[in-house]
Amino acid sequence: MRTIIPSSLLRTALLADAAASGLVGLLQVIAAAWLSRLTNFPQGLVLATGLFLLAYAALLVFTARSATVAWALIATIIVGNLAWAVACMTLLAIDALTPTGVGVLFIMLQVVTVFSFAGLEVAGLRASRDAVVDDGRVVRA
Repeated sequence: MRTIIPSSLLRTALLADAAASGLVGLLQVIAAAWLSRLTNFPQGLVLATGLFLLAYAALLVFTARSATVAWALIATIIVGNLAWAVACMTLLAIDALTPTGVGVLFIMLQVVTVFSFAGLEVAGLRASRDAVVDDGRVVRA
């Protein structure tokens, strides 16, 4: 398994992604009913995605603070961000929801934000160095 030492850009991108995801997730969990009325999204969807975002934020913080990280984990985070953005756009395109104007804005802000984080994480991954790990400790970077 390929292991990297995350660059400072990658760590910063992961922490910024964690902060944004955590704040939005917390808002969605605490104010699910209010957001549901404001956006016209099903309350269960608001709550479930909020809980997911909180768990995702925790994963990002843990990953950003790790000395070494599996390359595949970072690639999965990047692909996950892209998939989240595509899923958001798809929800609007297929008329699965009938969001208010605020709901459309909420989704589009997520699309722009996660595409941006994916781009920063790609750049940070490229700036990271491979690590050689022996028995769980870095022996050469």
